[in-house]
Amino acid sequence: MVKRAIIAVHIADWILLPGMKRIAVFCNNLNANGTVKIALSQAEVLQQAGHRVHLFIFHPGGDFLPPPSISLHYVFNASAPQDLDARQRLLQQLVETVEAQAGRFDLFLSNSTKCDRVVAGCDFSPCYYFCHCALQQELLAELRHGPLKFWRRWLEARALIGKRIITVSEGIAAELRTTGWLRPQSVQTIYNPFQLERIRELAQETVADLPEEPFMIHVGRFTRQKRHDILFDALRRMPEAPPLVLLCNRPEKVRRLARKYGVESRILTPGFQHNPYAWIARASLMLLSSDYEGLPTVLIEALACGTPVVSTDCPYGPREILGEELAAYLVPRRDSQALATTAMACLRSPPSVSAPPILHAVASDVIVERYIALCDDSRT
Repeated sequence: MVKRAIIAVHIADWILLPGMKRIAVFCNNLNANGTVKIALSQAEVLQQAGHRVHLFIFHPGGDFLPPPSISLHYVFNASAPQDLDARQRLLQQLVETVEAQAGRFDLFLSNSTKCDRVVAGCDFSPCYYFCHCALQQELLAELRHGPLKFWRRWLEARALIGKRIITVSEGIAAELRTTGWLRPQSVQTIYNPFQLERIRELAQETVADLPEEPFMIHVGRFTRQKRHDILFDALRRMPEAPPLVLLCNRPEKVRRLARKYGVESRILTPGFQHNPYAWIARASLMLLSSDYEGLPTVLIEALACGTPVVSTDCPYGPREILGEELAAYLVPRRDSQALATTAMACLRSPPSVSAPPILHAVASDVIVERYIALCDDSRT
């Protein structure tokens, strides 16, 4: 029975209607972070549009659930070799095996810096590499943390040299075009896809542990980039503000830092949520305090849910998302007083966020068309 089911899937893959494509998406794992979430969204919207998507996950495990009906392939297990050449051969062999069974891929998308080094050593074409964050900012941040961390990040970054790169914001694209050592074959911007109607439907669901009183929200990993220190210092400076919910990893470390700023009693850390939209939609305000971003997904999700945002004007993404209409809610980086002042003003008089232009630009059907255009290798 199992063998017949597998054969049926392979036959379905071979039979494509006109215009349908076979697409391979590479993702490092299923851990709760923005890059993984974007890769899963890519796979899902392409599959829903009628294309045949195969998701190659390098390492099993994680918080997210893979989209239903997507063909999954786990690339490495615990006993897989760590040698880069060997890992490249394993990936090449797996993709060739899948192609022999399901047909040749029309497009390859690498979604993670952890994947790029392996994918770059394989013979996949056309292959595009997503740059989700400010590359130069990341390298500088790692350099401040020491030469070893910088070297590891540099090995990942140099895998993009001479490649076809897709950035998720125009700001990142402008940076990469002026990065002399990168010498990309091409750079173009394609925003991340958002299933806006689904987000709004999930936002209406009832979930456990939602506070009954008003609250603000911050969504993001506990990393230096997100500047929780600035966030908590801003919270300290607005004692009249409602509590702050943090949907993040490592809640114990978050609470420890909040304690340092005297605001631990004013934060809530409910842990990972499969439906963060219900929390975002009920929040009075979303805060973003990052030093740098790419295209911060959470800001777009907040606007889709009708929740106002106050964000640092960091490179890159927030200014593109908020546009001219909401630019007043951007504050300088690392300025906790400005973040607090603008947040309180927003709480007292919330702006309308009913139809910001960014929502049309990131709609899944618009983005799927951009992805499919990549299949014609001669375009770039």
